[in-house]
Amino acid sequence: MYSPIRLTHNMESENQTDEAEFLLLGLSEDPELQPLLFGLFLTMYLVTVLGNLLIILAVSSDPHLHTPMYFFLSHLSFTDICFSTTTVLKMLVNIERRSKSISYTGCLTQVCFVLFFAGLENFLLAAMAYDRYVAICHPLRYTVVMNPRLCVLLVLLSLVMSIADALLHSLMLLRLSFCADLEIPHFFCELAQVIKLACSDTLLNNVLVYSVTSILGGVPLFGIIFSYAQIVSSVLRMPSAAGKYKAFSTCGSHFSVVSLFYGTAFGVYISSAVTHSSKKSAVASVMYTVAPPMLNPFIYSLRNRDMKRALRKLT
Repeated sequence: MYSPIRLTHNMESENQTDEAEFLLLGLSEDPELQPLLFGLFLTMYLVTVLGNLLIILAVSSDPHLHTPMYFFLSHLSFTDICFSTTTVLKMLVNIERRSKSISYTGCLTQVCFVLFFAGLENFLLAAMAYDRYVAICHPLRYTVVMNPRLCVLLVLLSLVMSIADALLHSLMLLRLSFCADLEIPHFFCELAQVIKLACSDTLLNNVLVYSVTSILGGVPLFGIIFSYAQIVSSVLRMPSAAGKYKAFSTCGSHFSVVSLFYGTAFGVYISSAVTHSSKKSAVASVMYTVAPPMLNPFIYSLRNRDMKRALRKLT
């Protein structure tokens, strides 16, 4: 049991702050399950990295894939690799070392990177939805609207917004004080769980979490919903069944990825609201942080003939 620790930021407590550690309880404390968890998550991590690297290599090596949709997809794949590395790698290291600790600085750094990559994925999915909207609803203007300058601008805007969101919440964590029992019932430092451990007033942090998440999460989601509403409306007005099938097939992979990302995110939120079991919440968070990055390459490669052809060239 830790003795009471107060993490403040005056000169007298700098050494204490540096020495403080959080405990990542993970999915299970049973020693017999640790090798199984290590093997399972190592496999999932390697599949995630390999799958997304293949997507990036396929897009960069095939001139036919040098289009806005695949430009965004390659950035999404890179984001998925980084997101999975940020959350899973520390857990694998802890299992291997038979340790559950993470330093105060390491925990805040992990919170920052998790927020950054989750936000970046959110914005990239919105940019991809807009790309599909222009391609299907305004096909004659597609090359003019979705020019390289706009694509780069959308990625840069996504980066800036994600960095601002991550830094805002991370810097706000620095004002909090933490006492004893620094145990996080997850396999990574999640913002909400870290805030719950604080001894000081967390009202401002919670207000920021709900307000900023509503804006930065809600606006891209609204854009995606609007884009697909316009796509469906446009496709239904097409006279031929072949035209409808072709239109839907061009956005089928993206729609599947969006459904997986937001479906698991809402599932984690509902699970956390309904159940008071920290272990169930931790298991639910796996579906949000690990499953989408691992499955996205399969969704795009299995449902896309151009991607299949590019991947066959690589092998």
